[in-house]
Amino acid sequence: MKLAVFASGNGGNFEALVKEQSNYQVVLLIVDQKQAFAQERAERLGVKSIFISPLDYESKLLFEKAIIEILKEHEIEYIALAGYMRIISFSLLQAYSKKIINIHPAYLPEFPGKDGIGDAFRAKSTQTGITIHYVDEGIDTGEIIFQERIEIDPSWSLEELATKIHEHEHRAYPQVLKRLFERCE
Repeated sequence: MKLAVFASGNGGNFEALVKEQSNYQVVLLIVDQKQAFAQERAERLGVKSIFISPLDYESKLLFEKAIIEILKEHEIEYIALAGYMRIISFSLLQAYSKKIINIHPAYLPEFPGKDGIGDAFRAKSTQTGITIHYVDEGIDTGEIIFQERIEIDPSWSLEELATKIHEHEHRAYPQVLKRLFERCE
């Protein structure tokens, strides 16, 4: 299974997916931020990385059409979002229907959106989690593939909570994709 990973920043989940690949192969990283550290990880791991700026396109539709062409050139079958901070719109959703997977740093439907970790921390929640789901037209509303609860120690700082969440994500995301793709074989 040929997989492209989309990221906007650090790329920790991208690296976890590359290091644990088995019945899938991460062949491409697409980033939308020129300074995304994920690109350095891709270079070190030997994965092709492409920076594509939405500012270079007159519309989101044209931006996503350019991405779709890149994905076709690389014969990508699935997309894994890993800290990609853009809303996926109709054209990409249509081209990859039920083939775009996201990892979210909260136990959905709790704390959707771009700051699930910070939202859980500020709410003084006693637990949060991670969710892996298909991407649909909404924000973190797609069909859930996997969820895991994480108890929050009240003494943790925001940084400590983020570290714990990322540890769970880096372990779970590759395992869940492996199981998902076993069903596709």
